[in-house]
Amino acid sequence: MKTLAIAGTFDTKGEEFLYVKKLATDLGLKTCMINTGVFESKFSADVSNTEIASAAGYDIQAIARKKDRALATEVLATGMRILIPKLYAAGQFDGIISFGGSGGTSLVTPAMRELPIGVPKVMVSTMASGNVAQYVGTSDIVMMPSIVDVAGLNKISKTIFKNAILAIAGMLGVSGELSSEIVGNKPLIAASMFGVTTPCIDMAKHYLEDHGYEVLVFHATGTGGKTMEKLIDAGFFVGVLDLTTTEWCDELVGGVLAAGSHRCEAAIENEIPQVVSVGACDMVNFGPLSTVPEKFADRQFYQHNPTVTLMRTTVEENTAIGTKLAEKWNLAQTEMTVMLPEKGVSMIDAQGQPFAGVTERTALFNTLETDLTNPKVKVIRLPNNINDTVFAETAARELISLIK
Repeated sequence: MKTLAIAGTFDTKGEEFLYVKKLATDLGLKTCMINTGVFESKFSADVSNTEIASAAGYDIQAIARKKDRALATEVLATGMRILIPKLYAAGQFDGIISFGGSGGTSLVTPAMRELPIGVPKVMVSTMASGNVAQYVGTSDIVMMPSIVDVAGLNKISKTIFKNAILAIAGMLGVSGELSSEIVGNKPLIAASMFGVTTPCIDMAKHYLEDHGYEVLVFHATGTGGKTMEKLIDAGFFVGVLDLTTTEWCDELVGGVLAAGSHRCEAAIENEIPQVVSVGACDMVNFGPLSTVPEKFADRQFYQHNPTVTLMRTTVEENTAIGTKLAEKWNLAQTEMTVMLPEKGVSMIDAQGQPFAGVTERTALFNTLETDLTNPKVKVIRLPNNINDTVFAETAARELISLIK
């Protein structure tokens, strides 16, 4: 019997990986569950994060206490790169699969690259479809777009997970069929998210789910924004929670995660109720630090993980971003709401954090309030960070009100 290694952040994601494990088991595969998360796994793992950190010479508890995402990703990626080839050589697995965003992809793909050519390796990622050279390198990793965020189970993610498992089962020479599953018919809501707005979207998602909706989350990675716009246009959703509009930063400044000039149009054109915000508009995205264009050499940077570098947006750029967003939202034909978080637009735009910027936020908010002249567009300021519970639940309630 073949064994499939399933690697991922089991501390934040539980049901997704248990679902994938069940699919693999149904196909007759044994599984080796590998927890790459910083904190304790939500279920029993065959390889713990403690073992992974130890392989890199670190104590996982010390890493957790530091609460430094970039350091944790680097340590665990190093540990995976050292440990995974040893586990394969010891016959612990025959193929490996993982699911994640930019952080999860950065954690597991270095280890996949260390495995011999021919060992089945599948990475389902929100970063697929763009430039994946830093993840694949010269290996034979198969990158598969996740379409929606790897967070929770929904109609789309279940389909992607099933296809991914069937693909790697085929690579392992295992044949079989998975029974079709009847999925509920709850009304769907689209939500945009980035790593630094994850707490906000998670809380809003839970609130909406408690009120009878199913939420599909799209990572604002350029491809994610384009996909969300396409599915809105196709009529999938009754509402849109577009709180993370950072792709406009990349579009206007020259980052690598732009979603094109039609971002923020589909909900308006199709008269879909929406609540929007300026999540992660404090940053422009690039790959590894060495790939940042020379013209930005004197700017402020933050290493989100080894493959993603964030650049702080300036006052002038925030003014331009506000002008563009107002231009799009002024086209609204039905009521919509713009929410502005006065204490920060991301996890790292907060007091004491690397991108804390009152002046930049002021320029963005003032531009929006001046330029938004459509009476159908309501602007709400809240004295919160975007990731505060009050902001997230207010956004969810506001959307429910617009839908009803």
